[in-house]
Amino acid sequence: MPGSPQAMLKGGRLAGVAMLAGMSSVLAFEPFGWFPIAFLSLAVLVALIERAPAARWGFVAGFGWGLGAFVAGVSWLYVALNRYGGVPMPLAALAIVLFCAYLALFPALACAAYAWLRRRSGLLSAALFAACWVLGELLRGWLFTGFPWLAIGYSQTPPSPLAGFAPVLGIYGLGGLVALGSAILGLTAWRAPGGWRLPAVTVLLLGVGGQWLHGASWSQPFGDPVRVALVQTSIEQDLKWEPEHLARSLTINAELSDVAEADLVVLPETTLPLLVENVPRSYLDGLSSRARERSADLVVGVFRRDEEGRIYNAAMSFGASAPQHYAKQHLVPFGEFSPPLFGWFYRLANIPMSDQSPGRSDQRPMELAGQRIAVNICYEDLFGRELLRTLPEATLMLNLSNLAWYGDSIAQPQHLQIARMRALETGRPMLRATNTGMTALVLPDGQVEAVLPAFERGVLQVTVRGHEGLTPYARWGDGLAGMLAVLIVGTCAMNARRKDRAILREHAGTHPCRDFDRDAESQ
Repeated sequence: MPGSPQAMLKGGRLAGVAMLAGMSSVLAFEPFGWFPIAFLSLAVLVALIERAPAARWGFVAGFGWGLGAFVAGVSWLYVALNRYGGVPMPLAALAIVLFCAYLALFPALACAAYAWLRRRSGLLSAALFAACWVLGELLRGWLFTGFPWLAIGYSQTPPSPLAGFAPVLGIYGLGGLVALGSAILGLTAWRAPGGWRLPAVTVLLLGVGGQWLHGASWSQPFGDPVRVALVQTSIEQDLKWEPEHLARSLTINAELSDVAEADLVVLPETTLPLLVENVPRSYLDGLSSRARERSADLVVGVFRRDEEGRIYNAAMSFGASAPQHYAKQHLVPFGEFSPPLFGWFYRLANIPMSDQSPGRSDQRPMELAGQRIAVNICYEDLFGRELLRTLPEATLMLNLSNLAWYGDSIAQPQHLQIARMRALETGRPMLRATNTGMTALVLPDGQVEAVLPAFERGVLQVTVRGHEGLTPYARWGDGLAGMLAVLIVGTCAMNARRKDRAILREHAGTHPCRDFDRDAESQ
């Protein structure tokens, strides 16, 4: 029975093993980068469901896997709540556990659906698991504004041979391929004669296909090379908002942005921790005139207020080109705006500038240094489909970030890995200017051309060329992966329904009650 001690013990063991498998999946992401672990981790999850195929046990296994993965992978959020947000330690820890439990619901639902719809092992069952996984991650990346951090496809940046699929299928389709390969591994009867053949063929096809696609030229260089100076200010988060530290922050920004050999200088997100109207006019004029003297452009992260009083997390340009600005569109819940019914959270936390408004979705790229630059701010680069709004017009992508909120954690290398995937998906170089790391230039093939060490103040000077053209993902977005997943799930659902009807008809013909009725009629 579901509530019996034996069932509870079985569920506890199942969830425990799944949780360990989920925790191990974090090793597939940066800064570790052991990408094959992603396949092994999900293969264990599939094998667990194979041993306990009921939908409720699929939910338990998926929830355990997700809880382990997210607690191990995004627990750095605790630093922002406790150290910088002022939330007491027990409440901050509880909030992180509850948030991770919420995130774990998505792999739980995916695994429950898989266990409910599958009828036998084989390639179709593996495809069903992959399709359910894709739909689960798509839902996690959309519901309640979405949180697609640690989507399994992010683990497959170069040198993974699967990286070549990113410009075609995007991060969710790439995750589907990981789930497909993992399911084949988990469902294979390794002791059976020739049981190794299907996994071997799958690995060969995925590897060869990925390498072939990785060599394709989805975009082409555009315009002249641009000399870019990416500034890493490394200003401590607990000092950034202190009024007595403001003068020092302004000085650091002015000194680091004074780069003579640059066509474009970029300062990180909210590097001026003020509304632009409150920044001394002489200071902004000095930055602008110095850039104009060198025929250069300067991009600065700052807060901006419009005529109606709405506040935006913004990037503003000064210098040789006409002044332009970009307002962050996808805001961080609880950090930049309060979701409905959560006003109590802000009575516990102390987060500056936490009542912001989202920018318009039709903002055009900035035209600077002879390029059309699509700006995105911090968390926004998690949402690949939203960055596609600027294509094909944009020739460069630029991310301004401040991850000082999360201390010296794995958040920084994980975020750089996300940027690498955005470069692959769009066929555009991605420039990153961050407060504490990781400031970098990512090439369109996902390779990191140059990067500054984290938590070191400095300037990364690089030369980059813009790119134009559209990758298949830039044309289709997440639609292709989503439609394939829906088609597979729909096919399996209809197949399961036919089989269930056939079984019912077969049993109905030999049902004891029917035999009793026939005997009664004969008498």
